[in-house]
Amino acid sequence: MTEEKIRILIAKPGLDGHDRGAKVIARALRDAGMEVIYTGLRQTPEMIVEAALQEDVDAIGLSILSGAHMTLFPRVIQLLKEKGLDDVLVFGGGIIPDQDVPELKRLGVRGIFGPGTSTDTIVEFVREEIRRHRAGEPRQ
Repeated sequence: MTEEKIRILIAKPGLDGHDRGAKVIARALRDAGMEVIYTGLRQTPEMIVEAALQEDVDAIGLSILSGAHMTLFPRVIQLLKEKGLDDVLVFGGGIIPDQDVPELKRLGVRGIFGPGTSTDTIVEFVREEIRRHRAGEPRQ
């Protein structure tokens, strides 16, 4: 039996104009055999969630360097819930202060990856989270 391919949306919310990190992650996930949709720069939370709905993704990776993560990440999660997509894995990366991580995780961001995190770590995180979800295991 062939395992269903993981579909991931990589998005750059807000006014951040730097996407090198997002592109590196998108390529690493694609090289690991996942289907990756990259939204491009300056996406609103509404645009991101609409793309996730249209593309029927398993996960959304948000990349943010602008400092607006405490506004944009919770908005994406709220919109996902409103659209009935609260089972979509949300993870993020970029410049996110350590003191903000517990609150983001409490809100539903499953993983936060800062500068210097290896792409292998992110690939394995996504694989394991999606495997657990598909197996019906509770998220920890």
